[in-house]
Amino acid sequence: MVTAAGPWDSTGQRTAERDRAVALDHTGGADHGHGAEASGTAPGSPRPAPSAGAVLTGLGGTTTPGGVKAAPGTGNLADLLDPLLKDDPALGGHRAAAVVDLTTGKRLYGLDSDAALTPASTTKIATAVAALTAMGPDHRLTTRTALEPDTGELVLVGGGDPTLTAREDDGGTSRTWGSPRASDAERGGEAGSGGGPASLRTLAEKTAAALKKRDVRKVTLSYDTTLYAGPELHPIGVNENLARVTALMADEGRTDDSTSGPAPRVPDPAAAAARTFADLLKQHGITASPPGPSKATGRATTLATVSSPPLSALVERMLTNSDNDLAEALARHTAVATGKRADFAGAGAAVTARLKQLGLPVDGARFHDGSGLDRTDLIAPDLLTALLTEAADPARPQLRAVLTGLPVAHFTGTLAGRYTDGAAGLVRAKTGTLTGVNTLAGTITTPDGHLLGFAFLANGTTDPYTAQATLDRAATALALP
Repeated sequence: MVTAAGPWDSTGQRTAERDRAVALDHTGGADHGHGAEASGTAPGSPRPAPSAGAVLTGLGGTTTPGGVKAAPGTGNLADLLDPLLKDDPALGGHRAAAVVDLTTGKRLYGLDSDAALTPASTTKIATAVAALTAMGPDHRLTTRTALEPDTGELVLVGGGDPTLTAREDDGGTSRTWGSPRASDAERGGEAGSGGGPASLRTLAEKTAAALKKRDVRKVTLSYDTTLYAGPELHPIGVNENLARVTALMADEGRTDDSTSGPAPRVPDPAAAAARTFADLLKQHGITASPPGPSKATGRATTLATVSSPPLSALVERMLTNSDNDLAEALARHTAVATGKRADFAGAGAAVTARLKQLGLPVDGARFHDGSGLDRTDLIAPDLLTALLTEAADPARPQLRAVLTGLPVAHFTGTLAGRYTDGAAGLVRAKTGTLTGVNTLAGTITTPDGHLLGFAFLANGTTDPYTAQATLDRAATALALP
């Protein structure tokens, strides 16, 4: 049930605290490669986060019809927050904020809360809500191989799964996915009984077996990326925070062994994945030609498939690690699911349409990508807190992953190196950082056990570290007596 304590994986298991305790080598993801968030690691040895049993449940006050308890009285939040959010020069020339009671959606504090500012990576909250409402939490992204009946051409068909891996193991990332609802066999035989990402190696093995049954040992290999449309390169250009946005890639096109954060990327992720697939086929006795782009026809026979973890797990991973590649993929899948063109513009239109359909305040909002790397994105604090309120609604359990995926202060993802004392474990929030932009939006458990949603946006900052510290102090002020 949505009002159970978090965070969870897609099966309802608590994972974030466990992962932080055991995954010393998993550093989480950088936001956009700026500031302290880029390290992703907290000082000292990791330890389990406090069990925040009130993550989605109040512990006092008036009970709402859904069974969640509303905050009785929050005092004068303006006296508490204005000195930090309104008066502190560290937040630059443009700042806006909102705090709401997540059990009722009532705004408890506002500072130009309807002003749309550059949100940076807090955009991913909107992407998550749109994707989950468009496709549902159990949706999976499938990569397949197809054999053309006449030519014998083998087509590797990209399913828009940036978490597809070609590694012999998954670099330890299976620990971040939790346990699958279905067995590996039911999911298509992916490696990793812990519910890790789909494996290109498994796809090659299954494809080779299917070809041998047809007495085929040599194929003309091609690859199909037509699920997506439009330019692959993000408007920011070549950048280590994001690969080209294509329907086929392995390990997010990374050229090193990293699993998150900034890293050099291959110039053509789809072609690189297809070449790797050809090498894997060779290991199983199938000789493939050098691959080139193509499109599978409707007459092609599917030989093998592998599928990603469920969308709920993808959303959690995207938010915790601020995974830009995954964010762009989910925005495009939202476009595909809703009949929009699967390019940057279509994905932005699809996200806007989904939020508008939910009755959320989208006036002034602009979505030009799914990750928040585009500086022309605009979101107001009122919209961010409305998204959090929607995710906390017991009537919308399909949105649970939006809250459970938020980084935990001092323990997981892009908050792992922040809140080294005080509010550790009490603040759970999506970070946002671009040059001159610092944002923070998420949930806070108050001293009396109630849950608040907040969104703090600052544009025009000149010192990212000082601005970040100011936002953290504002969140801490709500969390501590």
